[in-house]
Amino acid sequence: MDPSWYLRRLSRMGPAEIAGRVTDVVRKRQWRGVAGEKPAWLPDRRFVTVPGEDVLAAVSGEAVKDLLVTADRLMDGRAEYFGVERDDLVAPDWSYDPKTGRRAPSDVYSFDIPYRNEDAVGDIKQIWEPSRHQHLTVLAAAYALTGEDRYAERVAAHLKSWWAANPPMRGVHWVSGIELGIRLLSWVWVRRLLDGWAQAPSLFEDNPVALGQIWHHQRWLAAFPSRGSSANNHVIAEDAGQLAAACAFAWFPESAAWRDTALASLDKMLRHNTFDSGLNRELATEYHGLVLELGLAGALEAKAAGVAVPESTWLVLLRMTDALASIVDNRLRPPRQGDADDGFGLIVDGEDTGRWTSLLDTGSVLFGRLDWWPETPGGDIRTQLFSALAKDIRVGARRPVRRRDDFADAGMTILRDGGIWCRCDGGPHGFLSIAAHAHADALSVEVRHDGVDILADPGTYCYHGEPKWRSYFRSTAGHNTLELSRADQSVSGGPFLWTKHAVTTVIAAGTPSRWSAEHDGYAPSVHRRSVELEGTGLRILDEVRGGEAQHCRLAFHFGPLVEVSLSGGTATLSWTVDGEARTASFELPPELGWSAHRGETTPPMGWYSAGFGRREPSWTLLGSGTAVDGATFTSVLTFEPGNEDPPL
Repeated sequence: MDPSWYLRRLSRMGPAEIAGRVTDVVRKRQWRGVAGEKPAWLPDRRFVTVPGEDVLAAVSGEAVKDLLVTADRLMDGRAEYFGVERDDLVAPDWSYDPKTGRRAPSDVYSFDIPYRNEDAVGDIKQIWEPSRHQHLTVLAAAYALTGEDRYAERVAAHLKSWWAANPPMRGVHWVSGIELGIRLLSWVWVRRLLDGWAQAPSLFEDNPVALGQIWHHQRWLAAFPSRGSSANNHVIAEDAGQLAAACAFAWFPESAAWRDTALASLDKMLRHNTFDSGLNRELATEYHGLVLELGLAGALEAKAAGVAVPESTWLVLLRMTDALASIVDNRLRPPRQGDADDGFGLIVDGEDTGRWTSLLDTGSVLFGRLDWWPETPGGDIRTQLFSALAKDIRVGARRPVRRRDDFADAGMTILRDGGIWCRCDGGPHGFLSIAAHAHADALSVEVRHDGVDILADPGTYCYHGEPKWRSYFRSTAGHNTLELSRADQSVSGGPFLWTKHAVTTVIAAGTPSRWSAEHDGYAPSVHRRSVELEGTGLRILDEVRGGEAQHCRLAFHFGPLVEVSLSGGTATLSWTVDGEARTASFELPPELGWSAHRGETTPPMGWYSAGFGRREPSWTLLGSGTAVDGATFTSVLTFEPGNEDPPL
């Protein structure tokens, strides 16, 4: 980050946050000697809560098969992180970035390392991700379900290797609280899943090295909590990891205090990070999933330890689960909105087990399935393990009697007709003063047919190291909405920072087939959009009100399965799903000149990111012209007869 970024970042903080960060800076200087301090631990160090045979027996055969495919690939040293294939994980170098070939310094005081500088350390997410140790929870689950010692032995070898290579306060793995929190959560579950292995106690509770690592992780989290404008999903991860470790590894004199502080903070921050409707305030769907997983893991660990979890904590988790059940399409996929970095709270299933299906199955066990919820197959591993900690949690709250299509506080409206699913975005730009994970996507739409992305949210692709691509994937032109004056609706101050936020107002969202909203990001001009779904037709009306004549671009981005043929002002769309050919026609506004783009790099246009670090060419249609006061642009997407699907 250049110095001007830090000045802009400082301008988004309040006095209390600034004071807290100054305190953190001073404390970080003082912590150089902390690494040499030794913990005291209690004489009674037992690990109590372990899954019984009945829990493991309830896992479906398909889930076990999927897990073992992933586990055996890991045993061969192979895995993929953010689009980069690795084959060196039998004995990994924990500071190596295979993407850039660089190695982060490992024998430097952690807070002296410029971890955001790719030239100095490489791609930090490539280095951090294996050290979340979620591949070890997968291997530990494989041991629990098969009893094969080879899985447990590999877990032990990796833990010993990591602890030796990353002593307290040395290297990049002691810089970010979210990493420490998730790593602690992984260690809790590794210990739980290895309980049948004879050497598990000597690896954890009887191992001074492990005890020192667990203590230093928790002490770090107690000292440097995320605060103020950074109190988003990071603080949830810190609290959940601290709470889980303090409950499961209650082996230190400080454990009770750490537990109580983390539980109170988790309760507060879950409410702070969640709309009353149940949607995550970052308006980034992947972080909704991450926060829900972390919140469940922390709260369930506390309940299993006999700690009274506030009802308000369960209420937020219940609302998040019901909201998720409402917004998924008929293939159980939620919206693609805002940033996404493929972060998980706990991984114990194989790669082919659906994240969202698993969360809904967990909700069914913990809170009870409502009649309108979509059907799920059940039997995933995480749900069964969570159910061993608690089930049938009673919350004194009225739950929705039918599926919700309008989330007014979050500005999300879902229009549905048969297999057609359409998300309309009329919500806040983002969360807190920096809106770190927001995109400049006000009034954008996302349309699917039978779960296939038709008008697609292009995704995220990257955070650091490639500013051109970071800018494209979160730009206004990178979403299905209208751009004016060649500028984004909201003003970026750099990575994870927006200095001016467009304000959106929903005008109408009271019926299942119509929606209308406007935003002030181009003041004095106002962009208003109305969307109507009727039968197999979707009509989008864009209006520009006020201001002078200005250049405009109307973008429509398509999913990677969709082929696009443009002829004048009409586009023909075609794709295949489940072996069946599908088609649609798209009548575009004649007031604009239309062009088709695919896989262009200078500048970027026509791309789709299915996951962090991955991108592939896809079609984009751009309509360019001039918008004056009172200008209107009408687009009509019609799915051809025979494409209809039954409602969810």
